[in-house]
Amino acid sequence: MKDKIIKRATDMFLKLGFKSVTMDDIACDMCISKKTIYKYFSNKEALIEEGTEVVHQKIHRMMDEIVEKNYNAIEENFEMRKKFKEMFQSFDHSPAYQLKKHYPEIYQKMMENELEDCNQMFRQNVIKGVQEGLYRPETDVDSAVYFYYTLIFSINENTQLEREAHELEGKALEYHTRAIATPAGLIELEKQLSNHI
Repeated sequence: MKDKIIKRATDMFLKLGFKSVTMDDIACDMCISKKTIYKYFSNKEALIEEGTEVVHQKIHRMMDEIVEKNYNAIEENFEMRKKFKEMFQSFDHSPAYQLKKHYPEIYQKMMENELEDCNQMFRQNVIKGVQEGLYRPETDVDSAVYFYYTLIFSINENTQLEREAHELEGKALEYHTRAIATPAGLIELEKQLSNHI
């Protein structure tokens, strides 16, 4: 029952907004009593916190699956972007923006986890791209990773609409790739841009 509540509540939070969904709404939607929810969660914040952890795990399983497919470094980034769009396209408002605005402590905790994971993933991608000859060998890996995740996180936490955030992330990915690509990398980038319009 606890897992069912987390799943349904998280879907509702993402679709309708963290602030606007109440415990009554969740109970009513699931045809259970509020008392049943409070048996597992002391308050709405506890439920949101567990829900964001479930989303975090889901995102990282998806990212691991893409890495396992062994695309080249540039294609890998575009595949990630495509999967994120599929995962979040049904939401009008950016979940990260809402969370930061209404539940800053939960947002902060989530971002610390994300930062660590993204840092590692972006780093592996840059190193892989250098080895494949798609990114320049003299690329300062630390700086490239730092610039890219700073851009992505800034877009997500400051852009209210998910559609706009997705569009800006695409521009940030192109910007990031152009900054470190070799001539072969630029050819691959153009190919990916034309495939993912």
